[in-house]
Amino acid sequence: MNLRLLHVHAHPDDESSKGAATTAYYVAQGVQVMVATCTGGERGSILNAKLESPENRANLPELRRAEMARAARILGIEQVWLGYVDSGLPEAGEELPPEAFARLDPEVAAGPLVKVIREFRPQVMTTYDENGGYPHPDHIMCHRISMAAVTAAADPGAWPEHGEPWRVAKVYYDRSLHRGRFAALDAAMHEAGLGRPYSDWLKELPSEESNESRLTTFVPCSDYFEVRNAALLAHATQIDPDGSWFAVPLEIQRAGWPTEDFELVRSAVPVELPESDLFAGLRDAPRDSLGAWCYSI
Repeated sequence: MNLRLLHVHAHPDDESSKGAATTAYYVAQGVQVMVATCTGGERGSILNAKLESPENRANLPELRRAEMARAARILGIEQVWLGYVDSGLPEAGEELPPEAFARLDPEVAAGPLVKVIREFRPQVMTTYDENGGYPHPDHIMCHRISMAAVTAAADPGAWPEHGEPWRVAKVYYDRSLHRGRFAALDAAMHEAGLGRPYSDWLKELPSEESNESRLTTFVPCSDYFEVRNAALLAHATQIDPDGSWFAVPLEIQRAGWPTEDFELVRSAVPVELPESDLFAGLRDAPRDSLGAWCYSI
């Protein structure tokens, strides 16, 4: 069976900071993986002070496209742009730009993603939860168009110009950056005598934001943390190589939290939770006329 996995992300670099080791883990198994990137990150900041310059600021859209291409090569994935305009991160009370992704009608904006789903025909799709993972307007809109598109892609009456219907069998929210993981890594660093790199952040984050009760799926991908880091570093304008992303040595990460974690939110196959495989229940299941699997929950 030709297994296919689609990740939907808001900006270039999100695919490397969220679930990239999982991506590399499945690529190594021969799974076809595609990332659909909603926006070009045009209104992002340069977060690596070493690259801050007027020239880089002026060329940021082109730089971010080039960085995305490098990260895709490192991860071994296909990548498509959905073509929306980065909304930026407005201050409180500030209106979004008129052309911003987050201002669009999600049912209409879902069209290009419907086309991607029907052409790529993934069995599994990942996206963000209803809060966007964190409340960036583009992340929230990414959730909205993802859920609208996965429904519309299976509907023969929706978007007929975008090809034959396809039902995605399993849909997940990416929860790799949850509080429990950072707390465990912070404790592991302390036990190793290497300080507490996340203690200040953990104090500021309310415990109810951990969402650990929603975790269903734990992918054992620690052998691919180094690939994840290389993909992150490909986004040079966004990732400071001396920053907190790399504060914990890989051996402590592998011992302290060796998985990337997800929440299963839709499944057309029977499931037993918790899982350790995004494709659990799919590898040998029979398929119906839409190419999906003949079970429901």
